[in-house]
Amino acid sequence: MLIFLIGFMGSGKTTAGRMLAGSLQYDFADLDQLIEEREGMPITDIFARKGEDYFRRAESEMLNSLIDRERLVVACGGGTPCFHDNMEKMKSAGLTIYFKVSPELLARRLSTQHSTRPLVAGMQGDSLKSHIRKLLSGREGWYRQSDIIYDADNFDLQKVLELINNFGGSGD
Repeated sequence: MLIFLIGFMGSGKTTAGRMLAGSLQYDFADLDQLIEEREGMPITDIFARKGEDYFRRAESEMLNSLIDRERLVVACGGGTPCFHDNMEKMKSAGLTIYFKVSPELLARRLSTQHSTRPLVAGMQGDSLKSHIRKLLSGREGWYRQSDIIYDADNFDLQKVLELINNFGGSGD
């Protein structure tokens, strides 16, 4: 089974994904990291040099390259489910889990990472919170299509494992 972790940037998908993969004895893939490796540059440079449209196509291509894998946890970029037919592909290929985090917590987390996140670059304080709320409102409809919606303000690995098992098992 494939498990796709989706949610806003800074929601903890990569950190939780590594823990989840280890616990399930699955492989782990971070979609953004794979794109950076293939492109030979960080996401911020891809956005700056080639634009968001190019990045979204590269993101969809990378997602497609993982769809046929088994026993894999994938940490998706914040916008992955919102472009092309990515959400539909993820839902047909495996289990989708939305890591729902409050805008306030996202703003606290992202305030220290804003230089590496192109959609919030240079933002701080109230402008950052406002921008997060705006982006979230546009993405929430996609995120809520997930098989599982998990309140990830306080991540609990055992709770996520329980939700996966209740949904249909770990694919063993």
